[in-house]
Amino acid sequence: QVQLVESGGGLVQAGGSLRLSCVASERTSRRSFAMGWFRQAPGKEREFVGTINYSGRTEYTDSVKGRFAISRDNNKNTMYLQMNSLKPEDTAIYFCAFAYGWSNATPTKQGDYHFWGQGTQVTVSS
Repeated sequence: QVQLVESGGGLVQAGGSLRLSCVASERTSRRSFAMGWFRQAPGKEREFVGTINYSGRTEYTDSVKGRFAISRDNNKNTMYLQMNSLKPEDTAIYFCAFAYGWSNATPTKQGDYHFWGQGTQVTVSS
């Protein structure tokens, strides 16, 4: 079982920045794993934001490319989401997700992931 804890959400004005963190308590093995971010806005389905595999390869949804950046520290089992030039449409609950494997490819579907965090609220005011 892997537990994920997100932090860093909050209220920010449009054009501002936030940095989210996700710590994975992965105790059972030294297996490779990917981590990703999804978000869910009110009244909408959860959508893919970005991911980083064990090798450090990243992939993003088109709406955040050039504004968001994912990084990870494998020694700390921690993933970061740096969000710049935030827009009101970025307002959502952001969820961290964990998937074993994925050393080469990048998981972009919810079904690719095995564990999920509780989410952290990001609100961007206009």
